[in-house]
Amino acid sequence: MQIAHLVGRWILGLFFIYNGLMHFLNFRAMTGYAASKGVPLPELAVAVTGIFLVLGGGSLLLAFRPEIGILLLALFLLPVTFTMHNFWAVGDPQARLGEMINFSKNMALLGALLALLAVPRPWPFALLK
Repeated sequence: MQIAHLVGRWILGLFFIYNGLMHFLNFRAMTGYAASKGVPLPELAVAVTGIFLVLGGGSLLLAFRPEIGILLLALFLLPVTFTMHNFWAVGDPQARLGEMINFSKNMALLGALLALLAVPRPWPFALLK
């Protein structure tokens, strides 16, 4: 079970790190998308959420202060899920389906993060304690 926990948390951590890095590598496109969704100060929002994703993902990967990493990731997921993936407000059926998929994915990720809060510390194979 400890190996499953390690592999699962690395997959999850790398997913968040990758997406955080994409915030910076595709900064112009991300800020344009955020602006199109009505996000105030889209440049700042993309930068801050990118930092949250990288730090939160790194926290899971290294098992270093995972409760803080989970908090950062939840602070990203909650507003983004309801603001950026508000499928109920999208008229085009194909676009609505895409937003519904992303909404559902984000809620599943949030559920996984909350489940990790129940894992006793220190986590197995923690690189940093």
